[in-house]
Amino acid sequence: MATRDVTPAEQYDHWRHWIDLGDIVSVTGEIVTSKHAELSVHVSDWQMAAKCLSPIPDLHSPFRDPDARVRNRSLDLIVNRDSMDMLLRRSRGVRAFRDAFDALGYTEVETPMLQAVHGGASARPFKTHINAYGMDLFMRIAPELYLKRLAVGGMQKVFELNRNFRNEGADATHNPEFTSLEAYDAYGDYLTMRDLTREVLLAVARAVNGGEFAERPRPDGTIERVDLSGQWPTIPVHEAVSRACGVLLTSASSRDEVAAVCAAHGVDAPREKSAGELVVELYDELVEGQTMFPTFYIDFPVETSPLTRAHRGDPRLSERWDLVAFGAEIGTAYSELVDPIEQRKRLTEQSLKAAAGDVEAMSLDEAFLSALEYAMPPTGGLGIGVDRSIMMMLGAPIRATLAFPFVRPQG
Repeated sequence: MATRDVTPAEQYDHWRHWIDLGDIVSVTGEIVTSKHAELSVHVSDWQMAAKCLSPIPDLHSPFRDPDARVRNRSLDLIVNRDSMDMLLRRSRGVRAFRDAFDALGYTEVETPMLQAVHGGASARPFKTHINAYGMDLFMRIAPELYLKRLAVGGMQKVFELNRNFRNEGADATHNPEFTSLEAYDAYGDYLTMRDLTREVLLAVARAVNGGEFAERPRPDGTIERVDLSGQWPTIPVHEAVSRACGVLLTSASSRDEVAAVCAAHGVDAPREKSAGELVVELYDELVEGQTMFPTFYIDFPVETSPLTRAHRGDPRLSERWDLVAFGAEIGTAYSELVDPIEQRKRLTEQSLKAAAGDVEAMSLDEAFLSALEYAMPPTGGLGIGVDRSIMMMLGAPIRATLAFPFVRPQG
């Protein structure tokens, strides 16, 4: 607050002449209360700390265009307090992930992001080239195969929270580079990882929102709190698909039976896909996007889970779950496949699909398969999308929760 009766005349004139909205100033003066009861510094001396050369929107010209906000994140953070709040809450959530796994005795590691062979998930990778060795490399799509090699070496509780890269475009729930957490627990299985996941995500909710709830925006702009503290349903995939289509499908259903259900619901059923793969197509179309409250969908067809142990009660299924909330997959977990012979068979099948043109199929990773031959203990493995988890807690699209989301260049 600069006034003629307190601020020296020269300082007052310079203030009125040189100061613009957005400037950063260093001020000396007495702390007082203005006539509107606002705590202020009554200027007796001041210096320009940093000059703002670009115009800043004032309170009457809000900066609200979503695309402009992510293209000019610095201005967005200056003008929109909700953007700063979002990133601060994300930071608390990421810290809560680390704290939760540390408290459970897990060791955090870092594994290579540049890989000679891409694997660990079904996704299209980014390619790059290393000049020093004259060879092509891939940006990793998942750290899974390296973390399993550490598990073989004796790291019984291990996790990594870091970046992955998938060449699959960008939308409200996807960014080409994203943060995920993977964890492996020797002598656990997919059910123990299910219980751990709920416990960890509730800790994240407490860190981000101050309680065990998720925030969801209502059409009128108010915020609904969804209580997460109760039990989260666990539903077999075939049961969920049967409910959605009104036709009973099981792991024993033939391809023709499943294809007929696909046709009835307008779901594409390529000839090369098996009954189990078509069941997952139905799940993707009719179940995942319609699921609001956090739900574990378990026991996927074995042919859709090449890194997962076959189900202990039905060899046509795998011991795998996907956690879905508010229409998006949040995480997945397996009872890991540790048989090196069966793993080689499945990865060979994947490599044949890749050779036939499937850009998301995995390659044969000999270093990983060789490591498995030293014996990997029965293990529960978990992957959680950190970005997706924060989105779930805040009820926001992925762009709002990232400091610098990918945006298409202008022009």
